[in-house]
Order: sequence, then C-alpha cells, then structure tokens
Amino acid sequence: MTIEPVDANDLEEILALQRLAFQSEAQRYNDYTLPPLTQALEGIRDDFERMVFLKASVNGRVVGSVRAYAEGDTCHVGRLVVHPDFQRRGIGRQLMHEIERRFAHVQRFELFTGHASTPALRLYEGLGYTEFKRKALDTHTLVFLEKRNHE
Repeated sequence: MTIEPVDANDLEEILALQRLAFQSEAQRYNDYTLPPLTQALEGIRDDFERMVFLKASVNGRVVGSVRAYAEGDTCHVGRLVVHPDFQRRGIGRQLMHEIERRFAHVQRFELFTGHASTPALRLYEGLGYTEFKRKALDTHTLVFLEKRNHE
C-alpha cells in the first residue's frame, strides 16, 4: 500500500469511494442526505483547491482517502474514508498518521464524526483524540474530537 497526495485526475474516483464508504453511515442514521453522499464533483474540486488530499492505493486502486486544511493553529481533518473491502487493515490509521505528519506545525487537530459511528470513534480515540463538544442534528449528533500536537 502507498500513501501519496491526490492528483486532480483522482477526484472522481475519490468521490465514488467517499459515496461508497459513507453508505454505512447513511444506514446507521437512516439519513441518505449526509454531505459526503450528496457532494458533487464540483464540490470536491473546490475542496481540492483549498485542502491537502491524501490517498491510499493498493495495486494502483484508490482504497482510502483523507483531506485536511490548517486554519490558524488548528488542522481540520475530514472525510477519512476506506473502501469497505479494505477496512480493519490499518489504512485509516496510516492515513491519519500521514496527515498529522504533514501538518506537524499546528498546535491541534480537530475532526468530527457521528455519535453512533463506533468504529470511527474507536479509531480516533486510539489515535489520541478526545471529545470536546457535541452538536445535535436532525438525524444524529456530531461528536467533535481534538488532539493536541506535542512537537
């Protein structure tokens, strides 16, 4: 497996992977209008212009992705996705380590996930993230997590 920056030519494949990976979240919350599922190609292209995108590939196939951007002293991490056939192999963990390495200059990392997204919560907590707030939505509650960067 390799982890490397995403090229603009990868965006359609990343978007398809994102939609596939977030199906389990949609089922979990019975909400198929989650932003990762409704994002259009134009939207991911806009994200690509302002964020660092990484991909995990196995034999030339994109099986995972994550994106992030720095704002002030905080790195906002989003849309960590791993193809369902490749989950529980450490790919998400490796993508997170690499995004943290690329933003080593920030003081903290921040991300969010759904309250019932147990695999994601377990992953982030295992990486040292701790909950600092919650935000109730119509179908679920977002759990915001942070990790202080100890350079």
